Amino acid sequence: MARITWPRGSYGPMEEFGKLQDEINKLFDFSDFPASRGLFDRTVSPALDMVEQENEYVVYCDLPGIRKEDLEVFVAAGVLTIKGEKKAAERSEKAKVYREETWAGRFQRTLSLPGEVDADKVGADYTDGVLTVTLPKREEAKPRQIAVKAK
Repeated sequence: MARITWPRGSYGPMEEFGKLQDEINKLFDFSDFPASRGLFDRTVSPALDMVEQENEYVVYCDLPGIRKEDLEVFVAAGVLTIKGEKKAAERSEKAKVYREETWAGRFQRTLSLPGEVDADKVGADYTDGVLTVTLPKREEAKPRQIAVKAK
């Protein structure tokens, strides 16, 4: 079997794969991996968690830098919708940005809710950049202890 040697400073086929990847990224206008801009990317969609507790569901949504006045929370037809807008930071025209990982703009998150949520008793609280939405369960959906009778 013949041994193939590549010129000094060259990475052979791996270098060619790198060039191919760069060309494909340019073709589809991808930015540098992993900082992509897509539907589920954190640059356009704030992170949230949904936790089930005994009597309720709680949704925590990270919204740092957003004013309470710029938030809207809706519950309709079994869907929770969180909408808002984060304003871009104002900078002087002479400022050079070396790295920018924060996001700005409008956003909307929707979640399908379990059937046992009592939509009339939903509450929302916004403290320290975290939106907390409390979704109480209907009375008939809450666990209840049954007394056992002895004969």
